[in-house]
Amino acid sequence: MIVSRRGLIGIGAAGAGSLLLGGCDKLNSSDSFRGALGGATGLNQRTQRFLMGDSLAKEFAEADISPVFKANGSLGVPDPAYQAQLASGFANWALRVDGLVKQPLMLPLSYLKGLAQRTQITRHDCVEGWSAIAKWQGPQLGTVLAAAGLLPTAKYAVFHCADTLEGAPYYESVDLTDAFHPQTILAWAMNGQPLGEPHGAPIRLRVERQLGYKQAKYIMRIELRDTLAGLYRGGGGFWEDARGYQWYGGI
Repeated sequence: MIVSRRGLIGIGAAGAGSLLLGGCDKLNSSDSFRGALGGATGLNQRTQRFLMGDSLAKEFAEADISPVFKANGSLGVPDPAYQAQLASGFANWALRVDGLVKQPLMLPLSYLKGLAQRTQITRHDCVEGWSAIAKWQGPQLGTVLAAAGLLPTAKYAVFHCADTLEGAPYYESVDLTDAFHPQTILAWAMNGQPLGEPHGAPIRLRVERQLGYKQAKYIMRIELRDTLAGLYRGGGGFWEDARGYQWYGGI
């Protein structure tokens, strides 16, 4: 079942950039600051989708690609199982898609590469204040979810990742509006080359109208859920749980 694309993330006047000034690893942890972040999420999401509709994030030309694209967050995964897959070029790796789906799937990397591909040159904006432009390639997330067949109660796609930060599993999530946006892809290539370990091999999320912390790397599993409650600390992502970032990181 393909859910209609109903709106795109955008940004309100009190956008995430003005709220998340502390950087990916050093946001102010005060209760008042965290409360402001949480309270702004719903307003930003409603405002951005109203203003932006189904519009696309800006795409750039080859000449605009940044000479350096900073790797951020986890730079590697020390887990021996991951390292063995990395050494083999992920020949025996498969993406798990489960949860509120009609048909759970295990999808090899070769399958994802064989699907219709989208290539897009977009800008990555980090809450630390830096940006970079890169070319990404991969299948649309919506195509993968449609292959599994979503149950009517599914509302969120949760990305479980191979890496950990501060001793906690890394994860992220988006709702189905963003999941089925045409620029939301499972990227396996960056600037014409397969992703390296620092940039999230074998696949990473590109949800182009959201900030960098939403672009989950090292994706191992996509779980469809009806709620984010009861999942780790309930914030919908590692940074949302650990640092009070907004769940809806629109730009």
